Amino acid sequence: MNDFEDYQLETKAIRTGHQRTHEDEHSIPIFTTSSYVFKNAEEAALRFTGQKAGNIYSRFTNPTVNAFQVRLAAMEQGERCLGFASGMAAIMAVGMGLLKAGDHVVCSRGVFGNTVLLFQNYFGKFGVTTDFVDLTDLSAWQSAIKENTRFLFLETPSNPLTEIADIKALADLAHQHQALLIVDNCFCTPALQTPLTLGADIIVHSATKYIDGQGRCVGGAIVASEEIIEKYIYPYLRTGGATMSPFNAWVFLSGLETLSIRMKAHCDNALALAQWLQQQPSVAKVHYPGLACHAQHLLAKQQQSGFGGIVSFELHGGKEAAWQLIDSTQLLSITANLGDVKTTITHPATTTHGRLSPEARAIAGISDGLVRISVGLENIEDIKNDLVKGL
Repeated sequence: MNDFEDYQLETKAIRTGHQRTHEDEHSIPIFTTSSYVFKNAEEAALRFTGQKAGNIYSRFTNPTVNAFQVRLAAMEQGERCLGFASGMAAIMAVGMGLLKAGDHVVCSRGVFGNTVLLFQNYFGKFGVTTDFVDLTDLSAWQSAIKENTRFLFLETPSNPLTEIADIKALADLAHQHQALLIVDNCFCTPALQTPLTLGADIIVHSATKYIDGQGRCVGGAIVASEEIIEKYIYPYLRTGGATMSPFNAWVFLSGLETLSIRMKAHCDNALALAQWLQQQPSVAKVHYPGLACHAQHLLAKQQQSGFGGIVSFELHGGKEAAWQLIDSTQLLSITANLGDVKTTITHPATTTHGRLSPEARAIAGISDGLVRISVGLENIEDIKNDLVKGL
């Protein structure tokens, strides 16, 4: 990674991570092996104890996965990255590595529904408490912090309302209380936002989304300092086995190569769609950081290089109108996944946030009339025309 630290993001996305084998291949190979052969018993012993670098077992050391880890760390301007089987597996690893019974977490309300359930239902079983606060209310974060708060966790932009957190202010607040700031950077990716440069301590990714970009594989990642990874996260991965497969890592490597240019195109289409939706009579409100009316528009301009590919909007007719719109589409894909080159549409209240109680959804601002669109790379006029019928 050090050889490329002076290069720009697009170059890092293409060139970092590949250590050519004796075959002198130009493209990164897939190492589909579970184990590795040692020259002798002494070398095996030295590798297992960590006294000598090298591959041991593909649950926690694999050359293809390592190439992905090096590349994403370079793009996020972090020291080290670990790949995981999914985005939720990465969040699980953060909790398992950093938390113990009696610890406390402060989390934003607007996170993915399963993230809420993970903190409440699973970490909660083992004596970890979590308070959920308004993402954009700094005083609420301040009030929620306790002496035993281990970290602050958030997504920015939020899912699905695209609210924006002030990363630098929250990082300063966390550090004042000897806590860590963890940012889920799934929506922006390092192509649009690098939270570590704003003071965050740990970045979490669902590589399934924009990093892949074509809806092919499931995976996740954590980027942090060498100290945090080595002391807290890597031991859990080695023992717990939430491993990213070599094939998936190879797919994600290819996704990173085109990430920057794809994210620019996603942003352009999303802004055009958001502006068009504002003009539709059946749309009550549009949520997109690129709009001047968005509450955190200026903050988004300050800490992001683009506004992202997610647009959500509320319809006057509630759930009935939302379902009618979704069912009327012929081009758009009705799926809860996002970050694909194909435009996807979903109803958050009954899909991504459907397992939350009605009260929890109301607090998070997930109304029955809310529709989320992950704007893809089709021609924007075709996307609009597919929505016209339902609107």
